[in-house]
Amino acid sequence: MEKFDMSDLCLLCFYLGVEVRRDANGITLRQKHYAKRILELGGMAGYNPTFTPMEELRLSRHSTVAEVDSTHYRQLVDSLRYLVHNQPDLAFAIGFVSRFMERPTVELLQAVKRVLRYVSGTLDYGHYKRAPSTTRFVGYCNSDLARDIDTSRSTSGTMFFLGDCLVSWPSIK
Repeated sequence: MEKFDMSDLCLLCFYLGVEVRRDANGITLRQKHYAKRILELGGMAGYNPTFTPMEELRLSRHSTVAEVDSTHYRQLVDSLRYLVHNQPDLAFAIGFVSRFMERPTVELLQAVKRVLRYVSGTLDYGHYKRAPSTTRFVGYCNSDLARDIDTSRSTSGTMFFLGDCLVSWPSIK
């Protein structure tokens, strides 16, 4: 501030569509307004929420089910991808439906709509607690053991927690 003309805008409260709130217990990061816009885009505003983002599905690229508008499908999936930054619980479901962007079918659109119904029930998620001084670092991993119908490949994922906070959640096919 001594060298350049600038002003102090206080603590961060909104950045790139992410609402930031701080309190004594931790920090809250939400994309509630953005998520509501995605629900409106998908025509799912006001629908009953689900408790899981995805059912167990075995879909193939060579499905004979009717195709849907690929532009609309891509727009929904790409919008949900940005939401994953604050809702890591969506990562696997969005990664799965992203595999079929070239030729989306009615089944895939139903899977995306289920994700949207899950999003409608998680609009207020996003609280990260302050870690106590005796915090443990814990990791978990899982694999679906060659469940991809087209390639017989597995999808593996790991989650790492620092105390109660999820800090890393990679998933790879």
